[in-house]
Amino acid sequence: MSPKLIVPIVVVVALALLLGFKIHAQETALRGPSGGTGVIEGTDYNVASRLSARVVRVGVKKGAAVKKGDVLMLLDCAEPEAALAEAEARVEVSRSQSEAASAQAQASVRARNAAQAAIQVARAQAEALAAQRDTARRQAERLHSLGQDVAASNADQALGTAEGLKHQAAAALASSNLNQQQAEASAEQSRAAQAQAQASVRTVTAAEAALIRARLMVAECEVRSPSAGLVDDVFFEEGELPLPGATLARIVNLEEVRATFYLPNAELAAARPAERATIEADAYPQRTFPGAIRTVSTQAEFTPRNIQTRTDRDRLVYAVEVAVPNAEQLLRPGMPVRVTLAGNTP
Repeated sequence: MSPKLIVPIVVVVALALLLGFKIHAQETALRGPSGGTGVIEGTDYNVASRLSARVVRVGVKKGAAVKKGDVLMLLDCAEPEAALAEAEARVEVSRSQSEAASAQAQASVRARNAAQAAIQVARAQAEALAAQRDTARRQAERLHSLGQDVAASNADQALGTAEGLKHQAAAALASSNLNQQQAEASAEQSRAAQAQAQASVRTVTAAEAALIRARLMVAECEVRSPSAGLVDDVFFEEGELPLPGATLARIVNLEEVRATFYLPNAELAAARPAERATIEADAYPQRTFPGAIRTVSTQAEFTPRNIQTRTDRDRLVYAVEVAVPNAEQLLRPGMPVRVTLAGNTP
């Protein structure tokens, strides 16, 4: 290619690049830092009760400021309190029965052990008497073998002693058998008493669980605010009967509010969680509020069916949620605001 042609081509390319850069810079300047418009939202709490009881008193009005734990409503608590008293009585009765069953089980164990000890004593006594009887019999046989009058008399005494020991041994054996029967009966009673004691423990556990539930239901009579904030609405008045789980009031927490705006696809790189942001509200033209990105949507919205051109891609937007501390509670739900991402500010 001729040098005369190369120079004009280079000049044209350079001018085109310069013009493109200038246009891009102008578009960026006109567009300004990344951001968008949104509406202030608070965290809503729908306050409910598990009771179906008549409203006795409403303690707040719409728009009132409340602290966490403040009583919003009082419900008729006659029935839950009666159930609580009954549950407390059942716990006392079941504990007394459990203590009695435990004492009976321990007494049965002691009786069983005593019967088993008596068996051992009776058997030892029977064995000792049997040994003495055998000794007396052998002595009588030895004296009879001597054949003398004195020896014969002593032999008769020895035989009498042996016979008496025989009867004593039989009585001791019978006592041992009786003690064995008593021990078996005591063992059966002990097992029954222990089973009853275990059942009474389970009864106490069930009664205590019922008592806990009764206390929880009594606590439901006082409908309390789960968070500090403003009363957005009250849905029941005195004398009305809400169903269990019905929303009685709505509390909006304004300690920290949020604003959601939509960022074009081309500016998505400027939005990262924890990135600082500045919020401006028309209600406070001389003031800005600091915030930070909480979440960035992972899915685009308003997506065209077929993304074929850059224009189509620019139509993609992503929801960005910004958290804004609001200790003074100046920002209220519904306020329109402008969000500017600090990381993209020139």
